[in-house]
Amino acid sequence: MSQKNRALFIDLLKGLALIVMVEVHVFNALISPELKNTWLFARLNFINGLVAPAFSFASGLVFVLSMQRGAEELRTFGKVFWRKLSRIGLILLIGYSLHLPYFSLTKILRNQTQPVLESLYTVDILQLIATGLIVLFFAKIFIKNEKRFFNFSLLMTVLVLVLSPVMWSIDFSNHLPLLFSNYFNRMHGSLFPLFPWWAFVFSGAYVAKYYIQAKNENKEPEFAKRLIYYGTAFYLISVILMYFIFPLFDIGVRPNPLWFTERFGVILLSLGIFWFYLNKKENYKSLILDVSRESLLIYWVHLQLIYRELIGARSLVQISNQNYNFLECTVVTIILIGLMLVLAKAWNGLKGKYPLYTKRFTAAVIGISLLIFLVR
Repeated sequence: MSQKNRALFIDLLKGLALIVMVEVHVFNALISPELKNTWLFARLNFINGLVAPAFSFASGLVFVLSMQRGAEELRTFGKVFWRKLSRIGLILLIGYSLHLPYFSLTKILRNQTQPVLESLYTVDILQLIATGLIVLFFAKIFIKNEKRFFNFSLLMTVLVLVLSPVMWSIDFSNHLPLLFSNYFNRMHGSLFPLFPWWAFVFSGAYVAKYYIQAKNENKEPEFAKRLIYYGTAFYLISVILMYFIFPLFDIGVRPNPLWFTERFGVILLSLGIFWFYLNKKENYKSLILDVSRESLLIYWVHLQLIYRELIGARSLVQISNQNYNFLECTVVTIILIGLMLVLAKAWNGLKGKYPLYTKRFTAAVIGISLLIFLVR
């Protein structure tokens, strides 16, 4: 693998996770409730359950790699600092925009019922990632010693896993506004609370340590082999413990550390395999990489197409009446993935040819949308 293609194996993981995420959202939103109880859907659901962990892990890993150069410039709190912070802020803003019950601040303020507030303050994958990146961002600024920074990432991973069962047992809405309490657990509808999902973001940041070392020492093949070995070990040990030795483990699935290590193992194994796959290719190009590079756009657009009332004032959810079979969901998935691949390729190409105009266009769309939301 050439130096130019230094971290494409991470982009490949992130891009594939996004593509499978389209399938996840289509099937969860459109399929008949009766089919969710079938053996086939259960198997599909396990594969789908790897998507968010992989996406979160890759986000933490890529973010730390992106801060390897220019860390001192970040500490001056100049343009680089604000540019990076605004990027994280955009992720957070888009995360909340996806759960707006109405595209009108006035209407939301006039209808502050419990269902409306729970929808508005739902913590989804983008809020999870954004908050994790904010912590890593300021940790990188204030922890100047690289070894201590990575130890901090490891400590955060362990703390999140240890505290998760406790966090899931407390109704934080009794102590905090729903805006904040929804970050701790799923009691009020959050999909990806910080506990235990932050563990994937911080573990991704920690694994960056070993990739950086391997790259500096020109030992990337050994690093990829270790990913495969450790990934396989984490997965097999977790499966044996969770499903055979302690099948009645009583702290639940999501806050269970073994639930984390099982998925962590699959992620490491996948990364190792992707590295060796790309190592055989020169100047690798793929639509999957375009999807990875335009991840925020693809994530936002495909959810709008599924849930928003766009086609004849009806959403895909309404059109399907949530009663599609496996074949119908598969057809919709293929069409949506095809559209997302074309969109990613086109937008990535435009950004390459017209970087200034695409930045201005993006800023204009965000600004106009925000204005409409405020005055509507």
